[in-house]
Amino acid sequence: MPDAPEDRSSLVDRLIPEMALSTAGNPLTAPAPPADNLSNAQRADFRFTVPGNAIITGGAGTLALEAARALLEHGCKGIALWDLNPDQSFDAIKALHSKFPDRRIIAEAVDVRDAEQIKSAVESTVKVLGPISTLCCFAGVVGCTHAIDMTPEQWRRTHDINLTGSFLCAQAVARQMIEQKSGGSIVFTASISAHHTNFPQPQVAYNSSKTALLSLTKSLACEWTVHGIRVNSISPGYMDTILNEGDGLERARTIWNERNPTGRMGHPWELTGPLILLCSNGGRYINGTDLIVDGGAMAL
Repeated sequence: MPDAPEDRSSLVDRLIPEMALSTAGNPLTAPAPPADNLSNAQRADFRFTVPGNAIITGGAGTLALEAARALLEHGCKGIALWDLNPDQSFDAIKALHSKFPDRRIIAEAVDVRDAEQIKSAVESTVKVLGPISTLCCFAGVVGCTHAIDMTPEQWRRTHDINLTGSFLCAQAVARQMIEQKSGGSIVFTASISAHHTNFPQPQVAYNSSKTALLSLTKSLACEWTVHGIRVNSISPGYMDTILNEGDGLERARTIWNERNPTGRMGHPWELTGPLILLCSNGGRYINGTDLIVDGGAMAL
């Protein structure tokens, strides 16, 4: 049964003073800018430094591995790659170790639909890497099924992974950040499909799950900012990855490119700049925002 109106009212009455006290208690004082005695190069480095350790879900995927390399390039001390099957990218993860021999990079099998697995993975990640300052959620599935033919199981699977999985990971990591009293940055991977219906492929479950992620981003940003936790999202356009390859998608790729002012799909590397902004010192006043990275497709 839904809450009675008086229950919701009393909850709001209780939460507003608590949030006001938290804000007044000075946990959100603006951090200091870089010192004036730093060189220009040092100030530039400071602006886009990613502090601490990061967790990346869907960590064996193309976008996640590109993100991991970027985070490490910008100073991240350690990375935990969570994936249902991290061994599928064994060679790519090994290459990361070779490129960054002074950093800690771990891979762990995690089903983002399982809260207990996530809790255990947070604990093991902290034990190996130390405090967590960044979470990037890349775990997701697509699927092209006409709405009239979609089974309840197909609908639920897409939402369980894309939406519920993102929430469960964010919740577990936020609890850890609050315990650390450190704050941090959480970045969800939404999609231009949250802003504009896909065409020509039928993806009603995917579209709705990504649209809900935008609302989740704003809701968590408002709730968790009192703990110094920023929550944002990135909405990629069509990216040139294995998910968009194959003869079956040739017609779709042609349509996507023709409808894009830039005339092409995005390279995975082109997502890393916006991601680094959201995770770094340079993005510390960005909260509850979605960055569209699509070559201008949503401008039409």
